[in-house]
Amino acid sequence: MKARSDELQVFVSVIECGSISAAAEQGGQTPSAISRTLSRLESKLGTTLINRTTRRMDLTEEGRFFFERAKAILQQMDDLEDHLSRHRQTPSGRLRINAALPFMLHAVVPWVAEFRELYPQIQLELNTNDLIIDLLEQSTDVAIRIGDLADSSLHARSLGCSPLNLLASPEYLERHGSPQRVEDLTGHTLLGFTQTETLNHWPLRHSEGDRLLIRPDLCASSGETLRALVLAGEGIACLSHFMTHEDIRAGRLQVLLGDFNSGYRQPINAVYYRNSQLALRIQCFLDFMQRKLAMYAC
Repeated sequence: MKARSDELQVFVSVIECGSISAAAEQGGQTPSAISRTLSRLESKLGTTLINRTTRRMDLTEEGRFFFERAKAILQQMDDLEDHLSRHRQTPSGRLRINAALPFMLHAVVPWVAEFRELYPQIQLELNTNDLIIDLLEQSTDVAIRIGDLADSSLHARSLGCSPLNLLASPEYLERHGSPQRVEDLTGHTLLGFTQTETLNHWPLRHSEGDRLLIRPDLCASSGETLRALVLAGEGIACLSHFMTHEDIRAGRLQVLLGDFNSGYRQPINAVYYRNSQLALRIQCFLDFMQRKLAMYAC
């Protein structure tokens, strides 16, 4: 068996206090408990550390060797706790964030400068992936996921939500006209996703419910690609507000069939490991993003 830190502490305390009784008084223990701890430590090490008599204690040669190193070990442990305590008080260190490219470009990158100004000791590492990743394998602290979450051993925190809008460019609408009813979509070019069929359920009220499954005329695996296609006048797409609000504000895209929109909002969640105490740098980032994403929940 290996020596424990509490046993090292008792041994060092006895030597520094000069007696078992003095160490017991300082540590709030009984002399017999201190004596048993010393005996257990010596048994584990297989050597005598202190020659004890009724009148005095003397360190053996092994005891002197062990005393100096035990003090150094305990000091290192104190230094480590102090270091971690400072980290808890001042957010610092590397923070690895993973998100799909559209979210990273439109909902994280615009706020990086402000975040770095608030927390200059946090070093951001931003990675993009449109697929669900293994956080441990990818050395990721936080992954941001859009949409409903599957059951997971990871901890999830809601950062907000974002409406979905049907969108087209003014150039496309000038050529093909603007749909006035949900049924009018059959005469238009619809842009959708290739991999996730749930993303091709558009939030539109119609005779059979409040979600319309569309069959895309043109597909893409990335929301950013679909945004580029819509901006290029290639058709109508259903995209999240967080990635298109600037295009709408600038008039590059127009919202269609707003009166028929069922009001579904895509959940935005941060997922991370279930640590008993969340690192302060992660907590600061999640709080910051939650405040910023509130503007997309209109």
